[in-house]
Amino acid sequence: MRDNWLRPLGSTGLTVSAVCAGGSGIGGMPEVFGYDVTRQEAVDLVLRVFDGPLTWIDTSNGYSDGESELRIGQAIKEYGGLPEGFLVATKVDARGKDYTGARVRASVAESKERLGLDDLPLVHLHDPEFHDFDSMRDAVDTLMQLKADGEIGHVGLAGGNTTELGRYLDLGGFEVLLVHNRWSLVDHSAGDLFRRALGEDIAVINAAIYGGGILANPQGATKYGYRDAPAAVLEAVAAMHKACREYGTDLATAALRHSVDNPDISGTVVGITKPARVDTLVAALETDLPDELLNRLGTLLPNPQYWLEGPKETT
Repeated sequence: MRDNWLRPLGSTGLTVSAVCAGGSGIGGMPEVFGYDVTRQEAVDLVLRVFDGPLTWIDTSNGYSDGESELRIGQAIKEYGGLPEGFLVATKVDARGKDYTGARVRASVAESKERLGLDDLPLVHLHDPEFHDFDSMRDAVDTLMQLKADGEIGHVGLAGGNTTELGRYLDLGGFEVLLVHNRWSLVDHSAGDLFRRALGEDIAVINAAIYGGGILANPQGATKYGYRDAPAAVLEAVAAMHKACREYGTDLATAALRHSVDNPDISGTVVGITKPARVDTLVAALETDLPDELLNRLGTLLPNPQYWLEGPKETT
């Protein structure tokens, strides 16, 4: 991986590769991804990531009820420890409706045990938008206290609804912002939140750049961000797919580079479940995309620009 694909993660002092291996699928989520991943397949994948150019992996306490972390932990053990400079980022999760401070502490402890790591350099508050904002103050305060006590390294915020995420940024203390499904070739609804985060020296991580699959497999897919895509989006995807083919590339490569080539985005999380996918990612990162294609794709962004959650979503 080229040197310019290594980037500072905001003001955390951490340096990461432009692409982060997404660990949700390796826990085995056939109901979400349409296929299963065995434990051995997952371990083999993580071992391949360790030997490749990516320098971090993203997971969560809640992915497959902890199975993603367990499999990463098994790979770490088989590898003889983390490769030098490699970072595991995880997230605290509720258990049912329990998202108290006590639950946050328990979530961190569970993650450390599953991963076999005493050091968690980056821990996100995960999906807070699904809980009452006022009741979440204890969880936020506890996560910040865990950082102050040295139990975790840096504190991030991860979710999808940018309006709600903006409310959490108002509380202060977050060093990293991870948003999924809101910054892609067909949706720029996270733009205002990204600009705000950057203005506050908060690192930006972009996840789910394929919109759940439609930008990776454009033929036949009809959903974006786990919901039916509007006709304008389907038309844009078809037009972008056609344009990429005319220039001898594929839409998945363009979707990846749309995020990776943005200097404001510190990291792009890409879900990986097969070892060969690492090589595919590297090839996409080394592909030279002509400016003519990139400009053409920019003109095909659906209108209205903020289609996923509505034009009122600004912070």
